[in-house]
Amino acid sequence: MNSKVLGAATVLALLAVMGASPAPASSGPRPAPARALPLGAVGLSETRSTRTLQPGVTLTRIVRGADAPALAWTIEIAIPGGATSPDPDAPPTALKDRASADELTAGIEADGFDARAEDVVTPAVADYAGGSLGWRVRVGRFASQSAAAAELTRLRKAGYTGSAVYTGWDGDPADRGPWRIDVLTIDPGRFRGGLEASYGPDLENREKTSELAAAAGATAGINAGFFVLDPNAGAPGDPAGVGVYGGRLLSEPVSGRPGLVVRDSGRHSTVARLTWEGRVLGRGTSQPLDGIDRVPGLIRNCGGTADDTPTSLPLHDVTCADHDELVAFTPDYGRQTPRGDGIEAVLDSRGRVLELRSPRGGPLPDGGSSVQATGSRVAELTALAQAGQPLRVEKTLRDGDGRKVSPSPTTSILNGGPELVRNGRLHVTPATDGMVQSGNPSFYYGWMHKRNPRTFAGVDAAGRTVLVTADGRSTDALGLSIPETAAVARALGLRDAVNLDGGGSTTMVVDGDVINDPSDAAGERPVGDALLILPDRG
Repeated sequence: MNSKVLGAATVLALLAVMGASPAPASSGPRPAPARALPLGAVGLSETRSTRTLQPGVTLTRIVRGADAPALAWTIEIAIPGGATSPDPDAPPTALKDRASADELTAGIEADGFDARAEDVVTPAVADYAGGSLGWRVRVGRFASQSAAAAELTRLRKAGYTGSAVYTGWDGDPADRGPWRIDVLTIDPGRFRGGLEASYGPDLENREKTSELAAAAGATAGINAGFFVLDPNAGAPGDPAGVGVYGGRLLSEPVSGRPGLVVRDSGRHSTVARLTWEGRVLGRGTSQPLDGIDRVPGLIRNCGGTADDTPTSLPLHDVTCADHDELVAFTPDYGRQTPRGDGIEAVLDSRGRVLELRSPRGGPLPDGGSSVQATGSRVAELTALAQAGQPLRVEKTLRDGDGRKVSPSPTTSILNGGPELVRNGRLHVTPATDGMVQSGNPSFYYGWMHKRNPRTFAGVDAAGRTVLVTADGRSTDALGLSIPETAAVARALGLRDAVNLDGGGSTTMVVDGDVINDPSDAAGERPVGDALLILPDRG
């Protein structure tokens, strides 16, 4: 049989009815009054508990629909990434055209199973028209995960591939929950601590958010930007987008994608779209850089230079390639720079060339740096670099209007996407930020449309920085679709907001404890970086 499955479109309509946040009082911006989250039906139970962590910092836990009845489990017939996939968050190939879905459904029914095809309809957002993403094939409805697993075993014996899924993760706006959301709010008028990004001992390795928080003596923190997870996509732990730490640009932007900009240790935060330009200068001439502190030839999330393949535009969770690159390395990258074909100009702490080594890769001198070249760029670097002579690297960030961004030592910038809220209005941008992928609607279905754990951040009308995690992939916490995430961000009063890395990465740490429920089976996931609230060390 066929049925239609609606996405979270009614969430957007509900927000339109609710209207914008009240205007600030004339005496200055004030936080908007709390309002119920636009999740599920109006009138669902919702509780909020708030406590102060340090002057100017509060933690609020919101639980909505705690008394919701259990929903059904089902089996989704799909081609999953598999247990050996390097990215456990990679969505399965689940959607087909209607004819293929009907054909598969008929075959499953002929084998004695209760199969159905469902049209997956997703809501329109700022830069994507939405509509039908495709058809999925499902089998049965079960009261428990164990019952669904038993039927899945039978299906596999019959030659089918699939997974047991909880229907509460589908994004149906009629669901009654539960949802569990944690909110950290930093009030710049009272906050005397610090708000800083940390990548740990080096960029190229991953650490847990709780480990990064403990090392910094942080009061609280959340996981932050997207990062390389697969060794075939670069160095695991390396930011997959812009990264500014202590005012230093250590990872280039995915061109034009948004980042969370934290200035003055959290006193002024914004969401900005960023680009960059970099050059290597030596012997009276210069050449353009391709990247900073990443494995040459591998551009995670794409958005690089015109000669990258398959595209120079952002393409989320895809690794683009470029065999001809100049990449600059700082001491922050790791103990050794990446090894491979090409050459490397090794610089001392004053920026003078110590040696040209080939093949490239190896340790850097104390306080030193380097520039690596591959392919046709080898000749260019050879012409620039001369032993004993200076070789200078220049890096410039620009905002969406082309204005130069000059980070101070108290500035952190973390990569994210898509945008969620702009100027107090819903503004979800998956097409611009590479989540709409031609020929692959299953990616949008799994990443944007379905409910997952989410981490997001932004700033409200009172200038407060707000950091949020939403648990998911559980029967106790459904998670959020990206349109739902945007609706929640606006309901929390955020004027501007951006999505950060979510899924199994979603983590919030308070006073040394992980207070949310990370969704990976192994528990808390090591990540690329974190945003940490530090105490007043005055």
